[in-house]
Amino acid sequence: KAQPVFLVFFWGQALLAWGFALTFWVVGEQDQFAPPLVLLGVVVGLLAIAGEALADKQLADFKKRPDSKGKTCREGFWRYSRHPNYFCEWLHWVSYPVMAIGAPYAGWLWLLPLAMFVFLWFATGIPYTEKQALKSRGDDYRDYQRTTSAFFPWRPKS
Repeated sequence: KAQPVFLVFFWGQALLAWGFALTFWVVGEQDQFAPPLVLLGVVVGLLAIAGEALADKQLADFKKRPDSKGKTCREGFWRYSRHPNYFCEWLHWVSYPVMAIGAPYAGWLWLLPLAMFVFLWFATGIPYTEKQALKSRGDDYRDYQRTTSAFFPWRPKS
């Protein structure tokens, strides 16, 4: 019974991979691209990659400290978002449609960051991570949920 489920799962992944590869085809097919928008998209993409790496490093450094056991990281990017690495991953996908603005079919590329957001918010990212965090950190994480934005960086509530 598992084989048909895996087949559908892998077909879904193939469809998503095709959609993500479509980005590069649309950008590459531009006759008259706008260098400032391409540059803006590249800058947004690079900042997103750097932000994701920094958020991961901040969390790893926090977890190495002996006083962090059972606690939630509220330092650096983690002060402003419960999932800054997911936000940066999503922002990375925003950079591609920005690069393609003005190209034929570029409007369709906005479906990619939308799909990434839906997956992170409802399916693969936040629900599972939050469930695990509540199990391992309990009330400390519940307090973090009350004060810190789930996805988009924002100043903490008091």
